[in-house]
Amino acid sequence: MHRYPDPIIVTPHDSGTEALRVAVIAPLAWRTPPRHYGPWEQFASLLTEGLVAEGHEVTLFATADSVTAARLHGTTATGWSEDPSIDPKVAECLHIASVFERAGEFDIIHNGFDFLPLTYSGLVDTPVVTTIHGFSSPRIVPVYERYDTTTSYVAISDSDRHPALHYTATVHHGIETSAFSTHADPGEHLLYFGRIHPDKGTAHAIDVAHRTGRRLDIAGIVQDEDYFRDQVAPHLDDERVRYLGPIDTTHRAEVLGRAHALLHLIDFDEPFGYSVVESMACGTPVIAYSRGSMPEIIDDQVTGFLVTDVAGAVGATDAAARLDRTAIRNSTIERFDVSAMVEKYVAVYRTVIHGR
Repeated sequence: MHRYPDPIIVTPHDSGTEALRVAVIAPLAWRTPPRHYGPWEQFASLLTEGLVAEGHEVTLFATADSVTAARLHGTTATGWSEDPSIDPKVAECLHIASVFERAGEFDIIHNGFDFLPLTYSGLVDTPVVTTIHGFSSPRIVPVYERYDTTTSYVAISDSDRHPALHYTATVHHGIETSAFSTHADPGEHLLYFGRIHPDKGTAHAIDVAHRTGRRLDIAGIVQDEDYFRDQVAPHLDDERVRYLGPIDTTHRAEVLGRAHALLHLIDFDEPFGYSVVESMACGTPVIAYSRGSMPEIIDDQVTGFLVTDVAGAVGATDAAARLDRTAIRNSTIERFDVSAMVEKYVAVYRTVIHGR
């Protein structure tokens, strides 16, 4: 049986005072920040803007149409998901090379991209911190193992730590909690918010809505067309089950805040869930399957409910009305505001730099 390595404890207190020169590598699938979907780009944006706000010198390596208060270095005009003429591999190779060609300008390189930048890390003296957003396949793990002793890994939840790797810290994602608020008049309907894919449990949410007699609003991009056609579309009637499409950042708070509860009935061990934290920042309770990072994020029967099946989700739906939405929001601000995330990452940077 695998045993997870003991974590290295990094306190969030930033004991240093000097500004750090930080390179942040964002992915290239979407603009940073994304217009609607793009959790890794969202992370890169929140981290970058938070570091800049704290007085650090940051260069964001992202698409050229990205929006940031940092210095921006872009080697491709826009995200390859938004322009089919862009070859993803070509764009990513030029993108990552542009970071490491300038490595000497930075105190730390923060890799929020994935495993590919690790293959450049041994060619430069600048330390590399990599946020591991999850493992898309077991086949990518050997790359992380190859650079386990020469770079520094940060997990986004304890549940996502791989037993073969060592980690400098676990840092949960933060959000701009000031962009969300409790709604003055929340509705009685349920909400599904996320990419439409079997892993995310859209069909489970529809089942719960039918059993409870509540309307379900579905928001998010369609990532699996067959699943949408077979499991979602037949239930859409614009009354009991509605598809709202992708929701941009200007409307997220309204959509999340108006719901009675968010249904997050995932069919995989999700390493984190932005929509879960954003929902709670609106005071909206979350009903989620108790797997992956959900027990770390949701305080059962306080900020939401952890359940094991559809029947449990049905039972939690009415109980969600008894939860204090103001208390849910206040707890979320304390635990998941972007300032807390940034402070912890700066502590990681200083630990890694001083360790070198």
